[in-house]
Amino acid sequence: MLLSLEPRQQQSRAMLALSPLLAGLLTLASGALLFAALGHDPLDTLHTLLIAPVSDLYGLSELLVKALPILLCALGLAVAYQARVWNIGAEGQLLIGALAGSAVAVNLIDWESRWALAAVLATGTLAGAAWGGLAAWLRTRFNANEILTTIMLNYIALNLLLHCVHGPLKDPAGFNFPESAMFGDASRLPPLLEDLRVHVGLYFALAALVVVWVLLQRSFLGFQIKVLGLDPRAAGFVGFREKRLVWLVLLVSGGLAGLAGVGEVTGPIGQLVPQVSPGYGYAAITVAFLGRLNPFGILLAGLLMALLYLGGENAQMAMNLPQSITELFQGMMLFFLLACDVLILYRPRLALRWGRRERVREAMA
Repeated sequence: MLLSLEPRQQQSRAMLALSPLLAGLLTLASGALLFAALGHDPLDTLHTLLIAPVSDLYGLSELLVKALPILLCALGLAVAYQARVWNIGAEGQLLIGALAGSAVAVNLIDWESRWALAAVLATGTLAGAAWGGLAAWLRTRFNANEILTTIMLNYIALNLLLHCVHGPLKDPAGFNFPESAMFGDASRLPPLLEDLRVHVGLYFALAALVVVWVLLQRSFLGFQIKVLGLDPRAAGFVGFREKRLVWLVLLVSGGLAGLAGVGEVTGPIGQLVPQVSPGYGYAAITVAFLGRLNPFGILLAGLLMALLYLGGENAQMAMNLPQSITELFQGMMLFFLLACDVLILYRPRLALRWGRRERVREAMA
């Protein structure tokens, strides 16, 4: 028997919806096999990874804390990816947002006005947008591939952050640790519930979700973005300005990632540290595709990705599993999603494999 792929006449709507679910199931099955090979009970390990972290109110609040930056970055990436502008730089834009917001916050420690928080959030958001705008300028001015430029800008942003926490922004009273001073209360995002770390940044993520949905699904501008993604030449024929749209999607994408970064330092962390992001910007790429670039699909995928981060930390402490278990699950999920997406355009077929003699006879006939 030979398995072959036959092109479909049109996309399979069923597979378009079922592909993320199938990818998730294959990831769980592969994870279970991996845990068994490592000598761990698969069901117990999956319970520790996926169920135990959210078994109480504190765990649910921590899930939201992890999900907020991923959601903001993924929503911004969805806008860019709808236009086929492949922004891989959400991580760098997040870091720049955290860095710029922190630079303002450490100079406003003595302020007691809530305008301090507004200034910090605005600075971080604008810095992330400017970092995305740099990639837009390189593409529209020099036709530089945004995949390469945004990846390289990630490393520049990381090294700028490391330079600042070891230099200009280093807390002089911090016993030589590479971190800034703690922000003033006026520059911090207040918590939603007492004794829990989830903060009012949740409202920012929900507002961004609604705004991005309206932009992409209910606005003429969103229609232009989608047309640009489907056929840039067709967009040019009807008068849509490609360069302007490229600038727009990268500014929006960078701004939301910058807001995610400044939300982290003003929220649960309260200061600038080198580990401000464990890779939220990269995880957001998987979340955007897993959610099918739909804001509400991204919401579900973002919660799942946050659960993997939370469960990875829990499995590391409870079962002595390596810290890289989270990245392993992220990689497997993206791999299986890409593999399952093949079935959207192709139909698997089983056929009998003929021998050489039979093929010669048919050719002669």
